[in-house]
Amino acid sequence: MTKNRGICLVLCGSLLWGISFYPGHALGAVLTDAEKYTIAFEAAELFRAARAIIAKNQKLINDPGKGDKGLTADIVIREAKEVFRKTAGKELPKPNQSTLDGQVRIAMLLAIRTVVDEAQPSINESGKGFKGFLPAVFAARVAGRFSRNMEGKAFIKLTAPMRYLRNRANRPDKWEHRVIESFFKDPDYPRDKAFAENFKHRGKQAYRLILPEYYKEPCLACHGGPRGEKDITGGRKEGGRLGELGGAISFAIYD
Repeated sequence: MTKNRGICLVLCGSLLWGISFYPGHALGAVLTDAEKYTIAFEAAELFRAARAIIAKNQKLINDPGKGDKGLTADIVIREAKEVFRKTAGKELPKPNQSTLDGQVRIAMLLAIRTVVDEAQPSINESGKGFKGFLPAVFAARVAGRFSRNMEGKAFIKLTAPMRYLRNRANRPDKWEHRVIESFFKDPDYPRDKAFAENFKHRGKQAYRLILPEYYKEPCLACHGGPRGEKDITGGRKEGGRLGELGGAISFAIYD
């Protein structure tokens, strides 16, 4: 980690949480696969929770008759933590800045904050309807910010089955494609269950986790049918069906 980025994560961690010394495994400590699983899974759940807040507020974001929407980074993060609490069954742990899990949590919250802050002029523009600040756009920006914040320690991205891939930047690599096709599409594979194993990512040894995602009703406005029809963005609908496997969140922790 560069000196400036390291200082940023420490300072931002202090601002987001207050200085904290909660239990964790110090950077450089050897983590078990179970510990890596928890770090990766909780990061993916927080990422998904924040995206859900953006999805829930699409009508507000695209309201041309309202200027200041009040959808600040503080609001998005607060509501995302509440969604995380409900889905994970526990409060989002406060991070110890000297541990990998703490740095992952700080980097994700910082990425969410930065993306929402940067989108404020667009979100609050009056007289304009569709802003293009879609859940997928938000998630892609957060993923990029998070991965840069972590500087070679961890990585996150959205991906999807090839049939439903819209953004080529999200194209599954060989490992993701194998898991999607061989496990997630298997009718006997437990729904919503993450898959994890040690496998190389971009030529580096890594612990990898991928979390399946299924189409919900709001997703179908852009990704449903009829297949080939243009959606609000001008893209072509994929013809997805309610409850069908539509994507995945892929996370890597590098050795």
